[in-house]
Amino acid sequence: MEIERKYLINRLPDNLDSFKKKEIEQGYLNRNPVLRIRKSNDNYIFTYKMKKSAGVSDAPLYNEEIEAELTEEAYYHLREKADGNVIVKTRYIIPYSADGKDYKIELDVFHERLEGLVFAEVEFESLEDSLSFKKPDWFGEDVSSDKRYRNGFLSEQNSLDCFK
Repeated sequence: MEIERKYLINRLPDNLDSFKKKEIEQGYLNRNPVLRIRKSNDNYIFTYKMKKSAGVSDAPLYNEEIEAELTEEAYYHLREKADGNVIVKTRYIIPYSADGKDYKIELDVFHERLEGLVFAEVEFESLEDSLSFKKPDWFGEDVSSDKRYRNGFLSEQNSLDCFK
């Protein structure tokens, strides 16, 4: 199970280039359930996700998720069948500690037709952790419930006009 929240950011963190990063492209073969293909550096992954609701106001979405390794050949074969556009982004992996808990922030900086879009995701071990999370000062609004920040939705966009 995957429990996550998404946040806009007020500013990029200091020393961004010092953090581990992944160059990602991903496409969607289906949106409900989600069938996604992803190239992350030199790894190729097929993902099945089924969205669930926690049934609690202000709670993050969570997903049942299954991942399987793809070959490079299979990835590029499936990429040709992707619905919409393939998303291209750089993901920075930023360690963060708050209230004695360690988190991993995934800061996504989008490229090509989504250039200028930046947001952060944080995954949690439990619903309670997500509700008590103390975000860093460079985080902005929680947009976990805003469909415009879901990668499947973004794959259907040709520009950032959906944010105007």
